Amino acid sequence: MNRLIAALFLLCSLASAQYDFSLQIMDESENRSRAGTQQYEGTLEVISAGNKVSIKRWEYRRIGSNGASKAILRFTAPAEVKGVALLIVNHTDRSSDQWMWTPAIQRDRRIAAQDRSTRFFGTDFSFEDLEERDVDQFDYKFQDEETIGGLACWKIESKPRQSVSSQYTSSMLWIRKDNYLAAQIENFSKDKLVRRIRYSDIQNVSGTWTPRTVEVYDANRKSRTVLKLEKLEYNVPMKDEDFTLEALRR
Repeated sequence: MNRLIAALFLLCSLASAQYDFSLQIMDESENRSRAGTQQYEGTLEVISAGNKVSIKRWEYRRIGSNGASKAILRFTAPAEVKGVALLIVNHTDRSSDQWMWTPAIQRDRRIAAQDRSTRFFGTDFSFEDLEERDVDQFDYKFQDEETIGGLACWKIESKPRQSVSSQYTSSMLWIRKDNYLAAQIENFSKDKLVRRIRYSDIQNVSGTWTPRTVEVYDANRKSRTVLKLEKLEYNVPMKDEDFTLEALRR
């Protein structure tokens, strides 16, 4: 009996160590991406299942980081979506608040929780994918060590905590060992793959290692969107009043 108790204690200790190790990795990943502000111009190549290609462009600005942040992205092309904008107010303890501005009808509307899983204006990003979430909103479990695209990675399972609303029941993260950036994320609903996100073209921008190319694959539609970050800058002066509903309507 004593041996059984000792064995159970050892297994519990090992499981706890794995959890702590995973959380340490995710904390370090978050810390390395910390920046007071961020802005870039994004070019999005949207490729349908039939290989039809369309190009969209947006401008993105963010103030704050690690979940306690605000962001506005605004389409600049093509003409039919120009001016459409999204305000995202991220929180450290719950899902974000989001409002979308449509200039054609001069109206903004709040994005309801049940709409977070829908595609954002013809791209393969859902509204939820555009959020920024703090690592403490998830539980982590170390899975393995794997290589993605020739890069050594830690493979970690992530599950949202009960207080967090998400279309995904779990995610699999591949975190690079060399710089703690995500190389790939697979998002699941139960056991079904919903989206795969790959990060590449890593560059050091003002001391922050950043993927300049993000590819999102929609497993249901068999389509993908490739986002390229251009004119990327960190820690440029910004004001809180530029991230309000009034600013969204400009």
